[in-house]
Amino acid sequence: MSDVKAVDELLEKYDLTCREIAKVIVGQDQVIKQLLITIFSGGHALLIGVPGLAKTLTIHTVARVMGLDFKRIQFTPDLMPSDILGAEILDENRNLRFIKGPVFANLVLDDEINRTPPKTQAALLEAMQEKAVTISGERYPLAAPYFVLATQNPIEQEGTYPLPEAQLDRFMFSILLSYPSFEEEIEVVKNTTSTHSPEIDSLFTASDILKIQELVRKVPVSDHVVRYAVRLTSKTRPDSTYATDFVKEYIDWGAGPRASQNLILAAKTHAILNGKYSPDIEDIKAVATGILRHRIIKNYKAEAEGYTVESIIQALF
Repeated sequence: MSDVKAVDELLEKYDLTCREIAKVIVGQDQVIKQLLITIFSGGHALLIGVPGLAKTLTIHTVARVMGLDFKRIQFTPDLMPSDILGAEILDENRNLRFIKGPVFANLVLDDEINRTPPKTQAALLEAMQEKAVTISGERYPLAAPYFVLATQNPIEQEGTYPLPEAQLDRFMFSILLSYPSFEEEIEVVKNTTSTHSPEIDSLFTASDILKIQELVRKVPVSDHVVRYAVRLTSKTRPDSTYATDFVKEYIDWGAGPRASQNLILAAKTHAILNGKYSPDIEDIKAVATGILRHRIIKNYKAEAEGYTVESIIQALF
């Protein structure tokens, strides 16, 4: 099959996927699109939203439609690294045997990831970056494809541990969930207070998703689009020659090279899902906020004057 035909087929399947997810999830179209871009690009995503916005249900539904092995980890203050990664135990013959933890799945939901201490958060770093974990000097590869989709509550700060920048940078997207519209909320209430129980079909296999990720990497991209992505990332760094006076005044730290890589990968996938065979600058702009949002650290002056990270990113354009 030619790559062009494969792109056309993916576009058709993407429409089917959105319709299948819509059987359970009302609205949140942009959230679903960013999640699918993350999966097709081979990245990880952090979902941020107040309680009750169906963050967990959304991820679970996506996993079912993708046909992936799914595990959920509820992060709590007493969670230990071994609870995530697994541990060695003595079997009946007094031999050490490794028992795999829930991180060994295609798609891992880390629910309320900021509720666990840094030691346990750090246990995920190798898994997210290397797609493997090391226990007692032994390296165990994870299943392919492998994704971490984490959730975080933005308003309840008591008893939470902010994610370190190194771990935040491992997430391709930071996705904000907003409240549903009035009409959407009416539909949600009707569906969840009745016997409504839709059947969800799996439209993909793990092998299909690996082929899609390979297809995305084959998508050609013009040099001027790559230069635009790298320049956009460079503009977030106060000490860069491309930084504006606005950035120097309101940003402490900008995005690193992983942001540039993710901008291109996500733009390629965004282009495919919009019926194009190569990304342009508009595709970069479409994915930039979700990719840069968690990689920019604004200073106290920006906080005092009411600038949000999103408004700062818009100023970069």
